[in-house]
Amino acid sequence: MPHANLLSPPSQIPPPTALALSQKAPLILASSPTSSLPWPLSLLFSRETPESWTIHENLFLSALRTGDETSARALLTRLEERFGEHNERIITLRAIYNEATAQSDSDLEKVFDGYEKILREDPTNMSVRKRRVAVLKALGRTQDAITAVTVLLQNSPTDVEAWAEASELYASQAAWGQAIYCAEEVLLITPNAWSAHAHIATLYYLSTASNTPPNLSALALSLKYFCRSIELNDAYLRGYYGLKLVTSKLTPLLSETSSSNNKRNNNSQEDDDVPIPTISTVKKLEEVATSKLAEIVRLYKAGTKGWTGFDEAEVIAARELLDRDGKVER
Repeated sequence: MPHANLLSPPSQIPPPTALALSQKAPLILASSPTSSLPWPLSLLFSRETPESWTIHENLFLSALRTGDETSARALLTRLEERFGEHNERIITLRAIYNEATAQSDSDLEKVFDGYEKILREDPTNMSVRKRRVAVLKALGRTQDAITAVTVLLQNSPTDVEAWAEASELYASQAAWGQAIYCAEEVLLITPNAWSAHAHIATLYYLSTASNTPPNLSALALSLKYFCRSIELNDAYLRGYYGLKLVTSKLTPLLSETSSSNNKRNNNSQEDDDVPIPTISTVKKLEEVATSKLAEIVRLYKAGTKGWTGFDEAEVIAARELLDRDGKVER
């Protein structure tokens, strides 16, 4: 049912579902009664429910994602009429619409100027502050975006989204230490978020790309966080994909260092608290990752019930990774 999906947070709606939902926009707009009366009086004279506005908002976001600007505009207009143009949430949705429909950098600059005006009138509008960071990022003004998100975090130090954004911005500049620090702040707030563990693992893995030889301590930490991500979610494809990558990189390095203890000691001195795994442990973990990825690919392709919810692009990437090793089970 489209309404059931529209009650889910937008980030949980995959692209094919977003397309299917946006195609329902005209029907939903025609069949969803509204009232001009303020909440909760509107409930007395229409079939309006709190869920109906969640549906409208998520349908609006789905329409924008699929390029249906006409439906998105109609939905935004209805939301504005219902809650008023000065409602903080409506201001944010209007901002998202303006960003999505911008045709050039000059259009984005106008959106940015609008945010500046809003913040001069209401400096506490955190949603607009976040959209401001997004526009700076889209304009390629990464350093300004980092400054903006830093100011945001000074005012809201427990904002997970802001810490995650800061981590991505630093990572885009290859500032791995700062990126990892920000990612660790996310983990402090949401310790059981498997995606946060995998994100830190990815940062440690990427930080070794320019090192020759790669830093064993960083790879060991990457291994540790990927293992934790799949411990929290034993069907987490990205976790197994990362585990496969890092174990494939560690195995030859450990084989080389096992014949040269001095070399291994030099690599592991940077962080004495990070134990370097044994080569047998790494090989066992690689087998686990390979087996699980092969199972996911096989069952997803077969359309097995309970195995079709993975992102298709991620499954294709996993298939390609396994193909390189000749490890896909036919």
